[in-house]
Amino acid sequence: MGMITDPIADMLTQIRNANTARHDHVDVPASKMKMEIARILKDEGFIADWRSIERGPQGVLRVTLKYGPRKEPILSGLRRASRPGLRLYTTRTEIPRIRGGMGVAILTTSRGVITDRQARRMGVGGEVLCYVW
Repeated sequence: MGMITDPIADMLTQIRNANTARHDHVDVPASKMKMEIARILKDEGFIADWRSIERGPQGVLRVTLKYGPRKEPILSGLRRASRPGLRLYTTRTEIPRIRGGMGVAILTTSRGVITDRQARRMGVGGEVLCYVW
């Protein structure tokens, strides 16, 4: 059986680990999908910032983590929903609510990578990439 890699799960794990270790930032290999996920994490206030760094053939995505006044992590959980072995799709009526609306589900839809709230507003379903709370 061949190795199936999941770059998005790898990115989420690197962010989760750096967050637990109280690092200031984490560098992950860049891709358009990862940049979209980072954009949503920033818009929703889970990370401080992100930027793309041209390095090598692929480039690097530098994610600056965000902490509270006593260095407590703002981001308490990140979980991959859909994965290469088991894709998870949802219709517009069954978009999941994360932690009673306190968290965010990130979906990839025909309208781009958006949050569960935006998907409900637009009336679109899609692949559920991950849950963030």
